[in-house]
Amino acid sequence: MNSAMEQDSGMFTVQSTIGSVLCCKCGILMQPNAANMCAKCLRSEIDITEGLQKSVTIIHCPECDTYLQPPRTWIKANLESKELLTFCVKKLKNLNTVRLVHAEFIWTEPHSKRIKVKLKVQKEVLNGAVLEQAFTVEYTVLDQMCDSCSRVQANPDQWVAAVQLRQHVSHRRTFFYLEQLILKHDAAKHAIRIQQMDQGIDFFFGKRSHALKFVDFVGKVSPVRSRNDKQLVSFDSKSNDYNYKYTFSVEISPVCREDLICLPPKLVNSLGNLGPIVLCTKVTNSIALLDPFTLRHCFLDADQYWRTSFKALLSSRQLVEYVVLDVEPVSSEVTVGGSRYILADAQVARVSDFGKNDTIFNVRTHLGHILNPGDNALGYDLYSANSNDIELDKYKGFSIPDVILVKKSYEERRQKKRGKARTWKLKSLNMEVDSTARGYNEEKISSEYEQFLRDLEENPDMRFNLSLYRNKEYQPSEMASSVADGDELPSIPLDELLADLDLSDVESNDDDSMAE
Repeated sequence: MNSAMEQDSGMFTVQSTIGSVLCCKCGILMQPNAANMCAKCLRSEIDITEGLQKSVTIIHCPECDTYLQPPRTWIKANLESKELLTFCVKKLKNLNTVRLVHAEFIWTEPHSKRIKVKLKVQKEVLNGAVLEQAFTVEYTVLDQMCDSCSRVQANPDQWVAAVQLRQHVSHRRTFFYLEQLILKHDAAKHAIRIQQMDQGIDFFFGKRSHALKFVDFVGKVSPVRSRNDKQLVSFDSKSNDYNYKYTFSVEISPVCREDLICLPPKLVNSLGNLGPIVLCTKVTNSIALLDPFTLRHCFLDADQYWRTSFKALLSSRQLVEYVVLDVEPVSSEVTVGGSRYILADAQVARVSDFGKNDTIFNVRTHLGHILNPGDNALGYDLYSANSNDIELDKYKGFSIPDVILVKKSYEERRQKKRGKARTWKLKSLNMEVDSTARGYNEEKISSEYEQFLRDLEENPDMRFNLSLYRNKEYQPSEMASSVADGDELPSIPLDELLADLDLSDVESNDDDSMAE
């Protein structure tokens, strides 16, 4: 503002300039500083990196890709990551004598066992002048297995903790779903070995803490109860050291999705006279139950279930196929737990009765929003079922419905597309399977896995928490594109699929681009 006033008044002003001096060493013009030396001469006279390490050796475990932080801590870090850069900088001694300004990696061949880091530091030198200098530190990587990996290599069966997952049902659909959840959240990354058993899966861990973390994860995604035990392996009286093997037995609720359940009278009263005949519509860490005749619903957590511990009256393996003859909605649309339902009266007939008799059933169903005359549906045939359920016998005078419909059936349309590849695929755990074990039936497991894949296609809520990948081998055919809209099967949209990244493909593409 003062300069503007001086210009208005016409006064002559002298612009301030910074004086130049000669360097006391080489005599070139330079701006004055406390040392009276130019930057080149100052660097030649003083080396602020003197006493700092230029080469360091670090220990790396090739099995679990960790680095040793003395005395016994192993740190997980990927190449050229922030974690590895922090680890490398902390390995340098006497770095507190200078001020670190910048640090970055210099590219080296991944197989060279060398890591180079460029550091830029500052330090106050002669008469308060601050000198900045860059230098390179070379880290030599020595491979040495950590304690847990060395124990595994010496004896793969040398586990410390085992988690035994069990579900006392006649199918493996729950474990197919649980396997995908474990893969998505990488919950079994610390497992030494995974083994498929008759009614479950065994997970073996090198540390008790890893097994406890895995048990907590399973408890968050399914209704379970667990107990644990330990066995003394060895004891050193001199050092007072005890070595134990820990076993965690985890039992998953035998109630599965689409099961028909008869609730105990005491539980019915506590739930406000819900049921007693209900369908299980969803199983997470709680069990979702739906009354198909009134659309009333409830959720039971693990504690509530294990206090009563009821079992299924009929399971999904006992579903019977029906033909829908007529549907008449009797209520408006209701949303229950994120799913839409409409109560309707329907006339159905068993597919197996066609050409034998004219038996028609009048039923009330919760599937009025998706069923149309001529559709097929799967349901439980209580008309000819012989149930010996203890809970059902407690209800005197209760009239059991003839049919309870569970879901729409697409079996007829699937027959036309049998053998065709899907646009998507799932990953699987590296699991040991003993094909000679008692009760192992490969054909039965394949059939149950196919049914699990169909359930994923038909139920968007079921695949919400899973990772599905694009199938590179899929090739759309002309016949598939010419199918009429009425014959379309439930499918998974492409925007829900993830690209399956294969590191070998990436490396080969990089090699090809370098060759060009």
